[in-house]
Amino acid sequence: MSTDDDHKLDPVAVEILAYLGEAPPNKPVSAEHVARSMSDKAAKATTQPATGKANPNAWRRYFQAVKNQAFHLARIGRIEITRKGQPVAPDDLKGLSGVWRMRLPGPPES
Repeated sequence: MSTDDDHKLDPVAVEILAYLGEAPPNKPVSAEHVARSMSDKAAKATTQPATGKANPNAWRRYFQAVKNQAFHLARIGRIEITRKGQPVAPDDLKGLSGVWRMRLPGPPES
């Protein structure tokens, strides 16, 4: 599901949208899940050291980029950020801390 807008997005944002597109509808996912997915893909694309063991904390280097791009996608209306199951207004993202998740926007509530 690629659009012309996706070509203007950061590769991390595109990865977030792809990951959410594969998730069950209205099922929020954490930024950590996306960061781990990106880390796993990067590890498979590169030659592993002789030990064959991947760094279990390698996903952490992707986390801040995922967070930044998730907030960007929320501000432009492509995804929703949720906290305690409730959507967070894009204007309130700057001070957001603690556990938060992201999901594709659902149909408008009536």
